Amino acid sequence: MAADPLSRVFAALADPTRRDMVARLAAGDATVGELAAPYDVTVQAVSKHLRVLEDAGLVSRSREAQRRPVHLEAEVFDLMTKWIERYRRQAEERYRRLDDVLRSMPGDDAPPTAQEESPS
Repeated sequence: MAADPLSRVFAALADPTRRDMVARLAAGDATVGELAAPYDVTVQAVSKHLRVLEDAGLVSRSREAQRRPVHLEAEVFDLMTKWIERYRRQAEERYRRLDDVLRSMPGDDAPPTAQEESPS
């Protein structure tokens, strides 16, 4: 797996089962057994998925008496959000520049809107 944290997070979330586990953990902590319940896989398979999520920093495990809950580390989503936001802002800026170019073009050459095309 890739070494940088963002790549590990995106790689971990590439699997639909792991994405589902993250979504379920967003509602609250759960044990491995509780996470395994809706899937037709072994607890060991769920543990492997959790290990990938843990290696990516998305979840952590703690010990509460006999219980070992899995906890979602929401701070990791800040890393993803910053990355996505940077590219969203760049795309919006490109669209703004395109809008400016289109506005500077003569108005008669613009394609008619749906309202202008419909007969009265």
